[in-house]
Amino acid sequence: MSTDGAVNTALADHGGPDAETLRAAVRMACWAPSVHNTQPWRWRLVPGGVRLSVDRGRWLRAADSDGRDLLISCGAALHHLRVSLAAFGWAAVVTRFPDPTDRDLLAEVSAIPAVPGQVEVTDAVSITRRRSDRRAYAPWPATDVVLAELVARAALQGVVAEVVGGTARTALRSAIAAADAAQSADDRYHAELARWCGRPDGAEDGIPAANIPAATEWEGLVLRGFPNPVLPPAPAGRSGGSLLVLGTASDDGESRLRAGEATSAVLLGATGLRLASCALSQPVEVPGVRELLRTRVLRGDLVPQLVVRVGWPSPGAGELPRTPRRNLTSVLG
Repeated sequence: MSTDGAVNTALADHGGPDAETLRAAVRMACWAPSVHNTQPWRWRLVPGGVRLSVDRGRWLRAADSDGRDLLISCGAALHHLRVSLAAFGWAAVVTRFPDPTDRDLLAEVSAIPAVPGQVEVTDAVSITRRRSDRRAYAPWPATDVVLAELVARAALQGVVAEVVGGTARTALRSAIAAADAAQSADDRYHAELARWCGRPDGAEDGIPAANIPAATEWEGLVLRGFPNPVLPPAPAGRSGGSLLVLGTASDDGESRLRAGEATSAVLLGATGLRLASCALSQPVEVPGVRELLRTRVLRGDLVPQLVVRVGWPSPGAGELPRTPRRNLTSVLG
Protein backbone atom coordinates (compact mmCIF):
# COMPACT_ATOMS: atom_id res chain seq x y z
CA MET A 1 0.00 0.00 0.00
CA SER A 2 1.23 3.48 -0.83
CA THR A 3 -0.27 6.92 -0.37
CA ASP A 4 0.52 10.06 -2.33
CA GLY A 5 -0.15 13.46 -0.77
CA ALA A 6 -1.57 14.33 2.63
CA VAL A 7 -2.94 11.89 5.18
CA ASN A 8 -6.02 10.23 3.70
CA THR A 9 -8.72 11.45 6.10
CA ALA A 10 -11.27 12.80 3.63
CA LEU A 11 -12.80 9.35 3.09
CA ALA A 12 -13.90 9.39 6.70
CA ASP A 13 -15.62 12.77 6.73
CA HIS A 14 -17.46 15.15 4.42
CA GLY A 15 -14.70 17.72 3.96
CA GLY A 16 -13.88 16.69 0.40
CA PRO A 17 -15.60 17.23 -2.94
CA ASP A 18 -19.37 16.85 -3.09
CA ALA A 19 -21.02 13.98 -4.95
CA GLU A 20 -21.76 16.07 -8.04
CA THR A 21 -18.10 17.04 -8.39
CA LEU A 22 -16.97 13.46 -7.88
CA ARG A 23 -19.38 12.18 -10.52
CA ALA A 24 -18.14 14.79 -12.98
CA ALA A 25 -14.54 13.78 -12.27
CA VAL A 26 -15.34 10.09 -12.74
CA ARG A 27 -17.14 10.86 -15.99
CA MET A 28 -13.98 12.57 -17.29
CA ALA A 29 -11.78 9.77 -15.95
CA CYS A 30 -13.70 7.27 -18.06
CA TRP A 31 -12.32 8.92 -21.21
CA ALA A 32 -8.99 7.31 -20.36
CA PRO A 33 -7.47 4.95 -22.93
CA SER A 34 -7.79 1.23 -22.27
CA VAL A 35 -6.71 -1.86 -24.15
CA HIS A 36 -9.23 -2.40 -27.00
CA ASN A 37 -11.37 0.23 -25.23
CA THR A 38 -12.55 -2.43 -22.79
CA GLN A 39 -12.89 0.15 -19.98
CA PRO A 40 -12.15 -2.44 -17.26
CA TRP A 41 -12.92 -0.29 -14.23
CA ARG A 42 -15.52 0.15 -11.53
CA TRP A 43 -15.95 3.25 -9.38
CA ARG A 44 -17.73 3.74 -6.08
CA LEU A 45 -18.43 7.03 -4.35
CA VAL A 46 -17.68 7.23 -0.64
CA PRO A 47 -17.91 10.29 1.63
CA GLY A 48 -15.47 12.82 0.21
CA GLY A 49 -13.86 10.48 -2.29
CA VAL A 50 -13.89 7.61 -4.77
CA ARG A 51 -12.77 3.99 -4.85
CA LEU A 52 -11.42 2.43 -8.03
CA SER A 53 -11.67 -1.32 -8.61
CA VAL A 54 -10.78 -3.52 -11.55
CA ASP A 55 -13.58 -5.21 -13.52
CA ARG A 56 -12.14 -8.64 -14.30
CA GLY A 57 -15.12 -9.46 -16.48
CA ARG A 58 -13.45 -7.23 -19.09
CA TRP A 59 -10.07 -8.93 -18.90
CA LEU A 60 -8.64 -9.92 -22.31
CA ARG A 61 -7.35 -13.29 -21.20
CA ALA A 62 -6.01 -14.36 -24.60
CA ALA A 63 -3.96 -11.23 -25.33
CA ASP A 64 -3.26 -10.24 -21.72
CA SER A 65 -2.68 -13.51 -19.91
CA ASP A 66 -1.04 -11.96 -16.84
CA GLY A 67 -3.41 -9.00 -16.47
CA ARG A 68 -0.79 -6.34 -17.21
CA ASP A 69 -2.95 -4.43 -19.71
CA LEU A 70 -5.84 -4.66 -17.27
CA LEU A 71 -4.03 -2.75 -14.52
CA ILE A 72 -2.34 -0.31 -16.89
CA SER A 73 -5.76 0.61 -18.29
CA CYS A 74 -7.07 1.24 -14.78
CA GLY A 75 -3.97 3.26 -13.95
CA ALA A 76 -4.67 5.52 -16.92
CA ALA A 77 -8.19 6.07 -15.60
CA LEU A 78 -6.79 6.84 -12.14
CA HIS A 79 -4.52 9.54 -13.57
CA HIS A 80 -7.41 10.97 -15.60
CA LEU A 81 -9.36 11.18 -12.33
CA ARG A 82 -6.50 13.03 -10.64
CA VAL A 83 -6.33 15.50 -13.54
CA SER A 84 -10.09 16.03 -13.48
CA LEU A 85 -10.18 16.67 -9.74
CA ALA A 86 -7.29 19.11 -10.09
CA ALA A 87 -9.15 21.05 -12.78
CA PHE A 88 -12.14 21.27 -10.43
CA GLY A 89 -9.95 22.71 -7.66
CA TRP A 90 -9.07 19.55 -5.72
CA ALA A 91 -5.69 17.88 -5.26
CA ALA A 92 -6.10 14.11 -5.22
CA VAL A 93 -4.74 12.05 -2.33
CA VAL A 94 -4.30 8.50 -3.62
CA THR A 95 -3.81 5.31 -1.63
CA ARG A 96 -2.99 2.44 -3.98
CA PHE A 97 -3.99 -1.10 -3.02
CA PRO A 98 -5.35 0.00 0.36
CA ASP A 99 -6.67 -3.44 1.35
CA PRO A 100 -4.21 -6.38 1.23
CA THR A 101 -7.15 -8.80 1.31
CA ASP A 102 -8.85 -7.25 -1.74
CA ARG A 103 -6.49 -6.99 -4.71
CA ASP A 104 -9.32 -5.86 -6.97
CA LEU A 105 -9.55 -2.61 -4.98
CA LEU A 106 -6.87 -0.60 -6.75
CA ALA A 107 -7.10 2.82 -5.15
CA GLU A 108 -8.89 5.03 -2.67
CA VAL A 109 -8.92 8.67 -3.70
CA SER A 110 -9.77 11.61 -1.46
CA ALA A 111 -9.00 15.25 -2.15
CA ILE A 112 -8.00 18.52 -0.55
CA PRO A 113 -8.69 22.02 -1.92
CA ALA A 114 -6.06 23.32 -4.33
CA VAL A 115 -5.84 26.02 -6.97
CA PRO A 116 -5.40 24.36 -10.38
CA GLY A 117 -2.26 25.27 -12.29
CA GLN A 118 -1.88 25.72 -16.02
CA VAL A 119 -0.64 22.14 -16.47
CA GLU A 120 -3.73 20.70 -14.81
CA VAL A 121 -6.06 22.89 -16.86
CA THR A 122 -4.28 22.02 -20.11
CA ASP A 123 -4.34 18.30 -19.27
CA ALA A 124 -8.06 18.46 -18.51
CA VAL A 125 -8.70 20.01 -21.92
CA SER A 126 -6.48 17.33 -23.48
CA ILE A 127 -8.73 14.64 -22.00
CA THR A 128 -11.45 15.82 -24.37
CA ARG A 129 -9.09 16.03 -27.36
CA ARG A 130 -6.93 12.92 -27.04
CA ARG A 131 -7.39 10.14 -29.60
CA SER A 132 -5.53 6.88 -30.23
CA ASP A 133 -4.11 7.55 -33.69
CA ARG A 134 -2.89 4.33 -35.31
CA ARG A 135 -2.25 5.92 -38.70
CA ALA A 136 1.09 6.90 -40.23
CA TYR A 137 2.61 10.09 -38.81
CA ALA A 138 4.38 12.96 -40.57
CA PRO A 139 8.03 12.31 -41.49
CA TRP A 140 9.57 15.13 -39.45
CA PRO A 141 10.52 14.06 -35.91
CA ALA A 142 9.51 15.47 -32.57
CA THR A 143 12.35 17.54 -31.13
CA ASP A 144 14.50 16.41 -28.23
CA VAL A 145 12.92 19.15 -26.12
CA VAL A 146 9.43 17.81 -26.79
CA LEU A 147 10.44 14.23 -26.06
CA ALA A 148 12.22 15.31 -22.87
CA GLU A 149 8.98 16.85 -21.64
CA LEU A 150 7.17 13.54 -22.15
CA VAL A 151 9.97 11.66 -20.37
CA ALA A 152 9.72 14.09 -17.45
CA ARG A 153 5.97 13.54 -17.26
CA ALA A 154 6.46 9.80 -16.85
CA ALA A 155 9.13 10.37 -14.20
CA LEU A 156 6.67 12.39 -12.11
CA GLN A 157 4.57 9.21 -11.92
CA GLY A 158 7.55 7.11 -10.80
CA VAL A 159 8.05 5.51 -14.22
CA VAL A 160 10.97 5.63 -16.66
CA ALA A 161 10.19 6.53 -20.28
CA GLU A 162 13.03 5.53 -22.58
CA VAL A 163 13.13 7.22 -26.00
CA VAL A 164 14.24 4.43 -28.30
CA GLY A 165 16.71 5.12 -31.09
CA GLY A 166 19.55 3.52 -33.02
CA THR A 167 20.04 -0.23 -32.72
CA ALA A 168 17.54 -0.37 -29.85
CA ARG A 169 14.84 0.97 -32.19
CA THR A 170 15.62 -1.80 -34.67
CA ALA A 171 15.33 -4.33 -31.83
CA LEU A 172 12.03 -2.79 -30.74
CA ARG A 173 10.59 -2.98 -34.24
CA SER A 174 11.64 -6.63 -34.42
CA ALA A 175 10.01 -7.28 -31.05
CA ILE A 176 6.75 -5.67 -32.17
CA ALA A 177 6.72 -7.80 -35.33
CA ALA A 178 7.52 -10.95 -33.32
CA ALA A 179 4.66 -10.27 -30.91
CA ASP A 180 2.25 -9.76 -33.80
CA ALA A 181 3.36 -13.02 -35.41
CA ALA A 182 3.00 -14.97 -32.16
CA GLN A 183 -0.48 -13.69 -31.41
CA SER A 184 -1.64 -14.05 -35.01
CA ALA A 185 -1.21 -17.82 -34.65
CA ASP A 186 -3.63 -17.96 -31.69
CA ASP A 187 -7.31 -18.64 -32.50
CA ARG A 188 -8.40 -17.42 -29.06
CA TYR A 189 -6.65 -14.13 -29.70
CA HIS A 190 -8.47 -13.68 -33.01
CA ALA A 191 -11.82 -14.44 -31.39
CA GLU A 192 -11.09 -11.85 -28.72
CA LEU A 193 -10.15 -9.25 -31.33
CA ALA A 194 -13.34 -9.95 -33.26
CA ARG A 195 -15.39 -9.42 -30.12
CA TRP A 196 -13.92 -6.03 -29.24
CA CYS A 197 -12.82 -4.45 -32.52
CA GLY A 198 -14.62 -3.16 -35.58
CA ARG A 199 -17.68 -2.37 -33.48
CA PRO A 200 -20.81 -0.88 -35.08
CA ASP A 201 -22.27 2.53 -34.34
CA GLY A 202 -24.05 2.63 -31.01
CA ALA A 203 -21.66 0.32 -29.14
CA GLU A 204 -20.56 1.59 -25.71
CA ASP A 205 -17.14 -0.04 -25.74
CA GLY A 206 -14.59 -1.61 -28.05
CA ILE A 207 -12.89 0.00 -31.03
CA PRO A 208 -15.22 1.24 -33.78
CA ALA A 209 -14.38 0.37 -37.36
CA ALA A 210 -14.13 4.11 -38.06
CA ASN A 211 -11.05 4.30 -35.80
CA ILE A 212 -9.19 1.37 -37.35
CA PRO A 213 -6.85 2.21 -40.26
CA ALA A 214 -6.64 -0.06 -43.26
CA ALA A 215 -2.82 0.09 -43.22
CA THR A 216 -0.89 -1.00 -40.11
CA GLU A 217 2.73 -1.21 -41.30
CA TRP A 218 5.01 1.72 -42.03
CA GLU A 219 8.72 1.45 -42.77
CA GLY A 220 9.25 -1.73 -40.80
CA LEU A 221 6.98 -0.83 -37.87
CA VAL A 222 4.18 -3.38 -37.68
CA LEU A 223 1.19 -2.37 -35.58
CA ARG A 224 -1.49 -4.72 -34.35
CA GLY A 225 -3.92 -5.58 -37.14
CA PHE A 226 -7.59 -5.17 -36.25
CA PRO A 227 -10.60 -6.68 -38.04
CA ASN A 228 -13.02 -4.65 -40.17
CA PRO A 229 -10.89 -1.52 -40.74
CA VAL A 230 -12.60 1.35 -42.56
CA LEU A 231 -10.42 4.34 -41.63
CA PRO A 232 -8.57 5.58 -44.72
CA PRO A 233 -4.80 5.56 -44.27
CA ALA A 234 -2.97 8.83 -43.85
CA PRO A 235 -1.73 10.46 -47.07
CA ALA A 236 1.00 8.45 -48.74
CA GLY A 237 4.59 9.28 -47.95
CA ARG A 238 7.34 8.50 -45.49
CA SER A 239 6.08 7.92 -41.95
CA GLY A 240 7.86 9.23 -38.88
CA GLY A 241 7.23 9.15 -35.17
CA SER A 242 9.11 8.32 -31.99
CA LEU A 243 8.80 5.28 -29.75
CA LEU A 244 9.03 5.39 -25.97
CA VAL A 245 9.17 2.32 -23.75
CA LEU A 246 7.74 2.75 -20.27
CA GLY A 247 9.59 0.74 -17.65
CA THR A 248 9.41 0.18 -13.90
CA ALA A 249 11.87 -1.15 -11.34
CA SER A 250 9.53 -3.98 -10.32
CA ASP A 251 6.55 -5.79 -11.78
CA ASP A 252 4.00 -5.88 -8.98
CA GLY A 253 0.46 -4.57 -9.18
CA GLU A 254 1.39 -1.10 -8.01
CA SER A 255 4.14 -0.84 -10.64
CA ARG A 256 1.65 -1.71 -13.36
CA LEU A 257 -0.91 0.73 -11.99
CA ARG A 258 1.69 3.50 -11.93
CA ALA A 259 2.71 2.60 -15.48
CA GLY A 260 -0.88 3.28 -16.47
CA GLU A 261 -0.78 6.64 -14.71
CA ALA A 262 2.42 7.46 -16.59
CA THR A 263 0.80 6.39 -19.85
CA SER A 264 -2.01 8.85 -19.25
CA ALA A 265 0.44 11.61 -18.34
CA VAL A 266 2.50 11.05 -21.49
CA LEU A 267 -0.51 10.82 -23.82
CA LEU A 268 -2.14 13.93 -22.37
CA GLY A 269 1.15 15.77 -22.63
CA ALA A 270 1.51 14.71 -26.26
CA THR A 271 -2.03 15.87 -26.98
CA GLY A 272 -1.34 19.24 -25.37
CA LEU A 273 1.68 19.60 -27.66
CA ARG A 274 -0.51 18.79 -30.70
CA LEU A 275 1.21 15.45 -31.26
CA ALA A 276 -0.57 12.34 -32.46
CA SER A 277 -0.13 9.36 -30.18
CA CYS A 278 -1.16 5.81 -29.38
CA ALA A 279 -0.23 3.16 -26.84
CA LEU A 280 1.17 -0.15 -28.10
CA SER A 281 0.56 -2.99 -25.67
CA GLN A 282 1.22 -5.89 -28.01
CA PRO A 283 5.02 -6.07 -27.46
CA VAL A 284 4.57 -6.60 -23.71
CA GLU A 285 1.77 -9.16 -24.01
CA VAL A 286 4.05 -11.99 -25.19
CA PRO A 287 6.47 -13.13 -22.43
CA GLY A 288 9.41 -13.93 -24.71
CA VAL A 289 9.07 -10.65 -26.56
CA ARG A 290 8.78 -8.75 -23.28
CA GLU A 291 12.06 -10.28 -22.17
CA LEU A 292 13.62 -9.15 -25.45
CA LEU A 293 12.49 -5.61 -24.69
CA ARG A 294 13.95 -5.83 -21.20
CA THR A 295 17.39 -6.98 -22.32
CA ARG A 296 17.86 -5.32 -25.71
CA VAL A 297 15.92 -2.07 -25.33
CA LEU A 298 15.98 -1.36 -21.58
CA ARG A 299 19.44 -2.94 -21.08
CA GLY A 300 18.14 -5.33 -18.42
CA ASP A 301 17.59 -2.55 -15.90
CA LEU A 302 13.79 -2.21 -15.97
CA VAL A 303 10.60 -4.16 -16.55
CA PRO A 304 8.92 -3.03 -19.80
CA GLN A 305 5.28 -2.17 -19.23
CA LEU A 306 4.12 -0.45 -22.44
CA VAL A 307 5.29 1.19 -25.64
CA VAL A 308 4.01 4.64 -26.62
CA ARG A 309 4.19 6.00 -30.16
CA VAL A 310 4.13 9.77 -30.71
CA GLY A 311 4.63 12.01 -33.73
CA TRP A 312 3.29 14.93 -35.68
CA PRO A 313 0.02 14.19 -37.51
CA SER A 314 0.35 13.64 -41.23
CA PRO A 315 -0.67 16.68 -43.27
CA GLY A 316 -4.21 16.19 -44.49
CA ALA A 317 -5.06 13.51 -41.92
CA GLY A 318 -8.57 14.21 -40.69
CA GLU A 319 -9.60 14.37 -37.06
CA LEU A 320 -10.50 10.99 -35.62
CA PRO A 321 -13.91 10.40 -34.05
CA ARG A 322 -14.09 9.76 -30.34
CA THR A 323 -14.31 6.15 -29.31
CA PRO A 324 -17.46 5.38 -27.29
CA ARG A 325 -17.74 5.11 -23.53
CA ARG A 326 -20.06 3.20 -21.24
CA ASN A 327 -22.85 5.01 -19.49
CA LEU A 328 -21.80 6.39 -16.11
CA THR A 329 -24.43 4.27 -14.35
CA SER A 330 -22.71 1.15 -15.72
CA VAL A 331 -19.36 1.92 -14.07
CA LEU A 332 -20.26 3.96 -10.98
CA GLY A 333 -21.83 2.39 -7.93
